Amino acid sequence: METLETEKPLLKPISDHSVDMTRHHGRNGVVSILLQPFQWLQMLSSRLNPSFVVGVVLVYGLNQGFSGSIFKVVTDYYWKDVQQVEPSVVQLYMGLYYIPWVMRPIWGLFTDVFPIRGYKRKPYFVVAGVLGVVSAVALVVFGKVPAALALSCLLGVSAAMAIAEVVIDACIATNSINIRSLAPDIQSLCMVCSSAGALVGYATSGVFVHRLGPQGALGVLALPPATIIILGIFFYEKRSSTVLLQKNKKDADGLGVAVKGMFKTIKYPQVWKPSLYMFISLALNISTHEGYFYWYTDPKAGPAFSQEFVGIIYAIGALASMFGVLIYHKKLKGYSFRNILFFAQLLYALSGMLDLVFIKRWNILLGIPDSFFVITEESFSRIISKIRWIPMIVLSTRLCPLGIEGTFFAFLMCIDSFGQLASKWSGGFVLHAFGVTRHEFGNLWLVILLRNVMRFATLCFVFLVPDSDHLDDLVPSEMLPKNQSEDADDDIKLLLLATSSSSSSSSLTIEVNLPLEDGNRFLLLRQFNRFLTQSRRESSIASNHNGRHTIILLQNSPSRATRTFMDYDSIGQAMDGICGLYERKLKEINPSLRNLSYDIADLYNFMDGFADMSALVYEHSMHAYLPYDRQWIKQKAFSHLKRLANGGR
Repeated sequence: METLETEKPLLKPISDHSVDMTRHHGRNGVVSILLQPFQWLQMLSSRLNPSFVVGVVLVYGLNQGFSGSIFKVVTDYYWKDVQQVEPSVVQLYMGLYYIPWVMRPIWGLFTDVFPIRGYKRKPYFVVAGVLGVVSAVALVVFGKVPAALALSCLLGVSAAMAIAEVVIDACIATNSINIRSLAPDIQSLCMVCSSAGALVGYATSGVFVHRLGPQGALGVLALPPATIIILGIFFYEKRSSTVLLQKNKKDADGLGVAVKGMFKTIKYPQVWKPSLYMFISLALNISTHEGYFYWYTDPKAGPAFSQEFVGIIYAIGALASMFGVLIYHKKLKGYSFRNILFFAQLLYALSGMLDLVFIKRWNILLGIPDSFFVITEESFSRIISKIRWIPMIVLSTRLCPLGIEGTFFAFLMCIDSFGQLASKWSGGFVLHAFGVTRHEFGNLWLVILLRNVMRFATLCFVFLVPDSDHLDDLVPSEMLPKNQSEDADDDIKLLLLATSSSSSSSSLTIEVNLPLEDGNRFLLLRQFNRFLTQSRRESSIASNHNGRHTIILLQNSPSRATRTFMDYDSIGQAMDGICGLYERKLKEINPSLRNLSYDIADLYNFMDGFADMSALVYEHSMHAYLPYDRQWIKQKAFSHLKRLANGGR
């Protein structure tokens, strides 16, 4: 992977798509290591928008990590001690928590095609925050309520988490597509924040339950949604310039395009095969959490862990998750998705056998205390789970087509939620079928054994995952959503960028419509030459040009009506223009950028995002224009940037 350094367009080397670690003389090695996370965050903030990074921290760290961990522990004790429900029933209730997550495509559609006052993301953060605060406060204010009402309030809290995550995931998908080299780093940031938030949440959840009781501890769930409201107010988003008079028609058209594009995309084998694997890997992992939780907190049948120690177990597990993220980020992100998921699933199945050892109390026979064994088992399981989960999320972001990335990523996450829902409900039915209740755990070991067998069976489906890494193209160009109907007028938009020889900043833009006729490029070229001569004559700048130019053709979607021609005086200016298009996209992501930095692979990815990209270059020896393809443009762009990096030599 080659990276360039130049003054115009200000590329600077980025090693392994990560932050440069400058070693100052005399700096202590330990201090340097401690500074790496901060330098990594600084790199992400410089290449992405700082409010985006803050949004990831708040949504994944506070909303998903901290609030999610509090939610898990407190609701377990709430159903067990306050509502006094059987574990198999609680398992079914937990499945219902996933209903808002299954509805993620709906939230994604709203954020993609129904902007509020010109904003697609900001208002939905506010909506999610208000819903979460109201639902959590209601549980505390009304005291003990019927199970149905309590379940409704908890569903409201879960829905708030889901909506906020869908909104930030749409931003993540967009940035992962625009800056492909940062896709693993963005997911690592999400997982680190989630694990750090979970660490704090689990460490304090037992204290909250002990001090406030399960009912009062639910009030803590109102704090994270309040920060999401603040995020919605200050989050950076460029306001769209939709004309209010055409808003309803555009919304309807946008909804139709999004739904059509979503279903078209999922039909491709490159997309439905890995999506099917993600569902299978989650659905076959039947959940036994509630039976396991009831057992190890039972004073007679199990080890009778206290509320504080249960929180400590989960907290150490969250810390282990962060270690799993670090392993993936430092050592595994360059490997293919298939290899990582195969070995991760194999280790995941083996780690499940430790639960069986604990249930049968064989650890006591080996002289290993319960507390040490369960912490070791939880740590190992969480490390493997995280290494298994991150590649699936990165893969999901790589499957999203531009234009409907929020909707389609939410759709993929909906498939995952269906898998988790199937896991929870099938686990509840299995616990009920084997007679596992609040005080009867004789067959719990058989349930654990069946779960582990299903984990091994998942290995048979790994072939569905592509044998490629995060830099490979997974989505064909024809899967990009069409901005216009196939029945639209088959005209070509001709964009003439006439640049003065004395100043690269002064330009004149002329737009004319060209009928395509029979689609023959050379007939089109003759028409182009006529319009070019006429336009330059009419613009009174003919003296600055000799009619011999470099013409770049760009086509955004398979519809030929989206073709755009850009005319430059030289190949070098054309390459500057292409780089300028990508740099403007980066500036839209983070307007505060002063010095733009990007990897050459990201520029190539931007070029690959066009359905068609080609060039027509005037050849003086032949007195004619010759056509060149996208690969030629990439080579010329690389040579041009390399020359700029060497001071123009």
